[in-house]
Amino acid sequence: MSENTTIYSNKSVMNGLSEKETERYARHLVIPEVGEQGQLKLKEAKVLVIGAGGLGSPISMYLAAAGVGTIGILDFDNLSYTNLQRQILYSTNDVGHLKTELAAQRLNEINPNIDIVVHNVRLTSENAREIIRHYDVIADGTDNFPSRYLVNDACVILGKPFVYGSILRFDGQVSFFDPQNGPCYRCLYPEPPAQGDTPNCADGGVLGVLPGIIGSLQANEVIKYIIGKGELLTGRLLLIDALNMKFREVKFAKDEACPVCSNDPLITELIDYELFCNNNKNDKMTDHNEMEITVEEYKKRIDAGENIFFLM
Repeated sequence: MSENTTIYSNKSVMNGLSEKETERYARHLVIPEVGEQGQLKLKEAKVLVIGAGGLGSPISMYLAAAGVGTIGILDFDNLSYTNLQRQILYSTNDVGHLKTELAAQRLNEINPNIDIVVHNVRLTSENAREIIRHYDVIADGTDNFPSRYLVNDACVILGKPFVYGSILRFDGQVSFFDPQNGPCYRCLYPEPPAQGDTPNCADGGVLGVLPGIIGSLQANEVIKYIIGKGELLTGRLLLIDALNMKFREVKFAKDEACPVCSNDPLITELIDYELFCNNNKNDKMTDHNEMEITVEEYKKRIDAGENIFFLM
């Protein structure tokens, strides 16, 4: 761990559950799919939450309450007033302080029986592999495309599963990516959108309650993965329209030509993701007009053997 990493250790070293833990997790222990065995799996698990903001708040709070034994929190920002409308980990008096330190304090208040590992850094191509390799599963609470592609590529290279979530205005998305058992983020989104096509939350806004909905779904996927129960969102993208309260699902498959997760990957080391995402002169998109296609052109290209992916 780097010099920007702090460990707050409180977890009991005993093999089973203590008397206080048994009482705390009583409502888990009576669920057949969880029980003592599942709760012990949660206690032994190590989860990294990347981003301590809108998504990271509910993800980390629910994982702490559920008894995940080690939770890593990675962020580098100080809290601002604009964060308070949706980032429920924090209070008004916290403004100006480091989010990671505030998050560690709050999570330990929620559950003093767990360990919190603080990574007060920006995730980069230089440090991603070293940080991520220590964890069992990753929760992606980032809010920009360079970070999402970085998280994906690092997780694929390391063989680590991660749960993805994104939010904008009233719309959210959730999926689960396991490089051992399904497609990756690049299989779903081979290329980032052109600059200006998709605004971020600062420019486009986000309904304050939406991160709570999406982040809770992400935490649910993490818990299901740890206890080994239920059907994960692998190969499925869950789309949420909070304005009209509609949920729909898009299924997608592994791209056999994926540059990262295919059997013969082109990308085996982490790259410059700012450059990758900010390059508007993408020949493939420009030449073939990937955003719009006529029926005639679609048939022509399919007949020619081209693999075209539609996301409605």
